[in-house]
Formats: sequence, C-alpha cells, structure tokens
Amino acid sequence: MSKRIFRPLATSALISSLFLSATSSATIVEFQTSQGDFQVNLYDQTTPKTVENFISYVNKASYSNTVIHRSVNEFIIQGGGYDVDEESFLQPIETDPAVINEPIYSNVRATIAMAKLGGDPNSATSQFFFNLGDNSANLDLQNGGFTAFGEVIGDGMVVVDKIANLGTCVYNNSITDIPMHQAEELGCANLPDPLSDQYVTIYQVTIVDASVNTADDLTPTLSIDTDHDGVVNDQDAFPEDASEWLDTDGDGIGNNKDDDDDGDGVLDINDAYPLDPERSQAPDTSDSSGGSFGFLGLFALAAMRMRRLFKR
Repeated sequence: MSKRIFRPLATSALISSLFLSATSSATIVEFQTSQGDFQVNLYDQTTPKTVENFISYVNKASYSNTVIHRSVNEFIIQGGGYDVDEESFLQPIETDPAVINEPIYSNVRATIAMAKLGGDPNSATSQFFFNLGDNSANLDLQNGGFTAFGEVIGDGMVVVDKIANLGTCVYNNSITDIPMHQAEELGCANLPDPLSDQYVTIYQVTIVDASVNTADDLTPTLSIDTDHDGVVNDQDAFPEDASEWLDTDGDGIGNNKDDDDDGDGVLDINDAYPLDPERSQAPDTSDSSGGSFGFLGLFALAAMRMRRLFKR
C-alpha cells in the first residue's frame, strides 16, 4: 500500500530524518500530528527490545499517515494500527513478529506503552498507547503488565490531551472510540466526506536525537508489581521473585519453599493449620466410647433404611 504524507516536509528536515533513521536505536522521537507535534523520550537502555521494535517501524515509515484509532476518556489514546487508503478507508498496517514483554516501568500519566492481545503478554507488534492518567493499578498488573517504554517530554501532553478531548465515533461498525475532528459539533453521522480530514492523523514519527543516554536525567516510576505475579509490591514479601509472595513466619523463606510456613515446629505436611502457629492438630471428633461419631451416624441411618425395606 502506498503511503501519502499529507503534511509537506522541508527538504532539510527530510534529509535530516533520513540520516537519523539509519541509526540502530534512538532516544527522542517526535510525533507530527494533525493536532500538533510532541516529543517522546524512549527508554532504550532499560526496555531495549521494545524500543528496537518501535524504531524499526519508525525507520520503515510504517507510522506515516496512520491515525489515532482509539480514545478512552481519562484512560488512553491509541495508535500505530491503521493507515488511510486512497478512498479514506482505514487499513491495518503490516506488522513484524511480536516483541517480548519488558514491563519494568509503571503505566503512569504521559508514558507510552505497547498495546497487545488479551491473555498473551508477548503479543505486542506495532500498536502503542499514551497513558492519560495513572493506570498503574490496572495496566501494571493485567496480562503480565504493559511495557511502558518512554515518556512524553516538555509540554507535549498539551497535544496529547487535545487529542483526548475530541469527540469519538464508531468507524464502519468495527472500530469504536475513534477520535474525529468536528465530531462534537456536527455529530458522527454528519461529518464531511471524505473522512480523511476528520481523522487524527500521525503525519510521521521522526528521530530527533539518536544518542542513547538522553534518558539519564529522567526518573521513570517502577511498576507497582515488579515481578508481575499479580501481587503489588507493598503486599509481596518477595517483590522480585514471581514464584513467591507470602512468608507467614517471617523467616525469609517463601511459603512455596518453606516446609514449616507458620514456624510452629510442625511440618506443613503434618500440620492441620499450616498458617496458624497457635494450633496444628485437627479437632478430635470421636465420641466417649472411642468410636467415630460420623461412622456411627452413617451406620444407624443404613440400619433404619434396611428395616424399612424388610417391612414392605
């Protein structure tokens, strides 16, 4: 599919972009959109595979003439999935193999993160989203955590918020929550045709600083679930060990590896209450005659049933 760049580019800027795109990695990229431009500082030293994947799409101009296809109020705006064909219809862009998940940092406001398929932590390809608020309690925990791999810098969130404040429509009965120019003023059914001027278009994403250490002065927030075991750090006795989270007796050995979780001297295998140091024996259910009350009760019921059968 041929790409159309709607925004004219100065020759010097184009040459600069082509020169920088030859580098293998980059730290600062600029999104040039129909709502304004903003820059993103990438964490290429701490999320290298994700940044390498993103930059490969940038270098191939895969994001040129794509659209922001999803906007959820106070949550996220999402792009990187669709471009516009000659008839102004949306078409999925070609994608590369999925990238491994690198969920080190938290999904707080102004971070860019990779979108992926539900139930598959390592399924991210081309699509990304910007967090409009602190989504850590949700996105740091579900689906193995979502990889935040950069953050909007400067006053860039002014542009991101401008996009988020647009009205949304349903596209072709398939893509919901797509932001559209004039959607609030005219309503989705009355938007001008063709729709190309109504989309929030990403004209292109360019590399503006290819040095790998521009993130040194940033202080990104670590994920609230470092080991991504589904237990937040402040409730996890072993926040960097996904195989353990509970240490009942506080001996530094996780319950999965500890043979005596409650530290009462009785091995868990012989302990009726392995998490209660005050008791370990099951209650005695036998009656005073030494027999089992449960067994005698069942025997009596069986005897009564047999008597009824013989009376018929």
